[in-house]
Amino acid sequence: MDELQKAAKVGFASTFSFYLKAHNFHWNVVGNDFEQYHSLFGKIYEEVYGTVDTFAENIRKLGTFVPGSYTRFSMLSQIDDETEILPLEQMKSELLADNEKIIGILKLIYQVSEQNQEYGFSNYLAERIDAHRKHGWMLTASSQG
Repeated sequence: MDELQKAAKVGFASTFSFYLKAHNFHWNVVGNDFEQYHSLFGKIYEEVYGTVDTFAENIRKLGTFVPGSYTRFSMLSQIDDETEILPLEQMKSELLADNEKIIGILKLIYQVSEQNQEYGFSNYLAERIDAHRKHGWMLTASSQG
């Protein structure tokens, strides 16, 4: 169970960091495609942020406390912070790469959750993986053509 608790905290911090980066890009995107990407980044950050509380509650159900500070997030997150205002193309590629990282992190947590027979948490993680696959599809499709 200890391994699952630790993995879940990494996933939670990484999810929050991903949310914050998508929100940052939503606020700071510029260019001819501003409206399209302002909206896309908005949809992504809103969807991810909407799951943060449920993720935290699932961690509490595992019998441990939830990290809740930027210091702890920076220690645990596998999503790199972005302090620069990037051009649109870099925003898209960075968010897409981070989305793939999140999917990988969630898959690892899912495997540990299944090993620990935490099937309710596994179901939640499966839904999160599916949601991030949709984010990846939307980011990829918006860059084609």
